[in-house]
Amino acid sequence: MVFYKSTEESKNILQILLKLFSENDNELPQSVRHRTENVTFDAKRNLPYFPIPFKETETTAALKAIEASVAAELGDLKAGEDSQRAIKIDLEKTTAFLFQAYLATVGGKSKLDPDVKRLLKDTDLLKAQSDPYRRMSANLYETKNQGEYYHIHGSLEASTTLGMIGLEPFRPDLETHEEIVSTIEDAVRKLTIDELEEMNAANKQAGVPVMKHEDFLKTPHGRVATKALPWSVHSLEEQTPPFPLPSSDDKRPLSGIKVLELCRIIAGPTITRILGEYGATVLKITSPHLSDVPFFQVDGNMGKHAADLDLKTPEGKAKFEELLADVDIVVDGYRPGAFDRLGYGPKQLCEMAKRRGKGIVYVNENCFGYEGEWAHRPGWQQIADCVSGVAWEQGKFMGLSEPVVPPFPISDYGTGCMGAITALLGLLHRTKRGGSWHGKASLLQYDLLLFKAGLHTEQVQEQLRQLMGPEFLALRHDNSVDQISGTALRQMRRQFPAFFTRPKLLDHWYADKYNANIEVVNPVAEIQGLEIEFQRASRPNGSDLPTWDFGSEADVRKGS
Repeated sequence: MVFYKSTEESKNILQILLKLFSENDNELPQSVRHRTENVTFDAKRNLPYFPIPFKETETTAALKAIEASVAAELGDLKAGEDSQRAIKIDLEKTTAFLFQAYLATVGGKSKLDPDVKRLLKDTDLLKAQSDPYRRMSANLYETKNQGEYYHIHGSLEASTTLGMIGLEPFRPDLETHEEIVSTIEDAVRKLTIDELEEMNAANKQAGVPVMKHEDFLKTPHGRVATKALPWSVHSLEEQTPPFPLPSSDDKRPLSGIKVLELCRIIAGPTITRILGEYGATVLKITSPHLSDVPFFQVDGNMGKHAADLDLKTPEGKAKFEELLADVDIVVDGYRPGAFDRLGYGPKQLCEMAKRRGKGIVYVNENCFGYEGEWAHRPGWQQIADCVSGVAWEQGKFMGLSEPVVPPFPISDYGTGCMGAITALLGLLHRTKRGGSWHGKASLLQYDLLLFKAGLHTEQVQEQLRQLMGPEFLALRHDNSVDQISGTALRQMRRQFPAFFTRPKLLDHWYADKYNANIEVVNPVAEIQGLEIEFQRASRPNGSDLPTWDFGSEADVRKGS
């Protein structure tokens, strides 16, 4: 029998976080720390679900406790109360939150259903997702030196990465996964890590050597990153006065708050999805010329409107600046410096805030953090997992002497939660103290927090291995993310059927913009006296006009 309780470990990790931030009032005010005393953790199964050696659910449950504590304080400020509201964090909902893309459906079809593509808007403009060969330009491969691995990453445009390792951009003759992987790994095996790093830098690609945790900590970037806090919130200016939350009888703490999302894929959109759960009006702005993964929009765009603007045209910039005039929170998930170069970085928007006399909250989410020699590098979830040591620990958990990318984009969702915390804290500071605020979160810092929380005991890990069985343990470094995640999902469904049929785990809607019923994961936190729910269904990118006037909608909640 395994003597372990996820609820107790969630409490322990919450205390680790409180201690980390005990002298950082911007990142975690005393009033919020005090509210965490009102948090209770609840679980039907007091053991982990994921076949992963890290305390993913427990760590994120502790983050959700902090997120909800800030939201509760905002709720009290809005209502003019000091109610010390009770907060409940459900660990099954937290688990669902961490792989929500794999639980979502549109028209009854999930992410792994090949037929789902016909229900989606094709935003994979450069076929980096839909073409199996091009998709494997983002994968983990062995290099020239046996036992050394590199994660190449073609991002959403595979041609550059394939070209830099000497391969053609398209290979329709390669029909099976084995043929594709063999072709690409053969090319990578001709190169050393140093050669790949040089190519990667020259071509501005997202790729990284796969490191063990102890080796990463010895790098110059590792030494800097490990000293940083999991997130940061800094003052941008102190001239604008305190600005109250919009007053209304609405019991959603962020009702009336306007949020502009400038993000793609998962971590950034998760930040604004969470803000939408708390009642914010979220407008996602994407370029009609940039690729995005179609299915991630099904769950990632819940609660939002989504419009296209080309910020490189005078017309697009003019419209964007109209939206900025009344914005409260901006969330930027693009490559470091991208919006600064367009004239819309935190310093520029801070000046705009001073001119209008109302502070702004700017939130950045990136891969490597904001200090250190790799801070400028682009990256994604798998990149952070590979450089931080997470992938090596996953391989070790599976009984291997090679790294394996963990199932599901869990680091993305955990980072999204940390980014939402910074947005809520910035808004809290603007409400109470005035000024403009800059929140920062990164995928790497979420992974480093996992290491601070510690691995599951060997006893817990062994039980998870036995539950997952030989099919999962047969996976190797070169299996794709979807292969790894799909195998884990099948085994989880077999072993934990009650989890997947739990009432109120999913929210059910008719989504007008998809012309289909959708299922998405419900919000995690429950806060006494506050409503936490979506106000509209998901939609594909570019479905709406770029305006704060959302007008009437045909979305209908179907009930659970």
